[in-house]
Amino acid sequence: MSEQSAVTVIGLGPMGRALAGAFVDAGLRTTVWNRTPGRDHELVERGAIRAGSAEEAVAASDLTVVCVVDYDAADSVLRREAVAGALKGRAVVNLTADTPGRARGTAAWAADHGIRYLDGAIMTPVVTIGTPHAVFIHSGPKDLYREHLPVLEALGGTHTHLGEDTGRAAAHDIALLDIFWTAMAGYAHALAVAKAEGITARELAPFAKNIAAILPPLFEEFAAEVDEGSFSGEGNPITSAAASMAHIVHTSEAHGIDAGVMRAAEGLARRVVGRGHGTDGFIRITELLEDATNADSHSTGLIKR
Repeated sequence: MSEQSAVTVIGLGPMGRALAGAFVDAGLRTTVWNRTPGRDHELVERGAIRAGSAEEAVAASDLTVVCVVDYDAADSVLRREAVAGALKGRAVVNLTADTPGRARGTAAWAADHGIRYLDGAIMTPVVTIGTPHAVFIHSGPKDLYREHLPVLEALGGTHTHLGEDTGRAAAHDIALLDIFWTAMAGYAHALAVAKAEGITARELAPFAKNIAAILPPLFEEFAAEVDEGSFSGEGNPITSAAASMAHIVHTSEAHGIDAGVMRAAEGLARRVVGRGHGTDGFIRITELLEDATNADSHSTGLIKR
């Protein structure tokens, strides 16, 4: 079997085991290692090779795929002297979730140690790995991505290269997780309010699905408005949005339910209105948030000077 038909997987949590399993199922010589022993039994029974150490694991393949809890965990393995030495001249695809800054920092460290480095993110759940429904995004050297794409495609689904900036995949991941977890927090809050009003979660769920169905076209519409700076409020000005958010706050707090998240959202809307943009749409708050970021950066610069 060719060297490119071999892959090492570091990290055997639920996602790491799914990745390794997909490689094994694709017929790739798959070496596995985990900081906590005992998670590789099923994989070894299926044909994976157990490494006795991290340095042994990375030396077994030209490509190492890392999937651990965060970059602290990844760095604690990769930056060991013996591991870094074994990785010299080899490739790492790091599918660990963390911040764009951490991705760029590890890429710089890898370059200093002669390690070829590609960052990535997994945008779908464990059950999708190895199926057409998996979604992977990658960033870093495009030639490295192309070289190892045939092996990565064993993980199933779609793979997209987002650019040479190593932090770009993590930046997409953070933004998309922002949508997901904000939505999940909103749904949890909605269920609490509904329960306080005598509505069961199952009763609310069908109507919640209808609300979710409204969002995809709004995402496209709002994306165009943000890129163009148009912020049309035709049909639903931000003054109307602020009023409905106030109703949610009042109802929640009448039942003793914390409404801090919605109060924050309402506050942003009121600030936009206060700037004279009351007839604009809700997505105008993006500009407000950007202004706050720029102001903070300017203040930091003044302090440093």
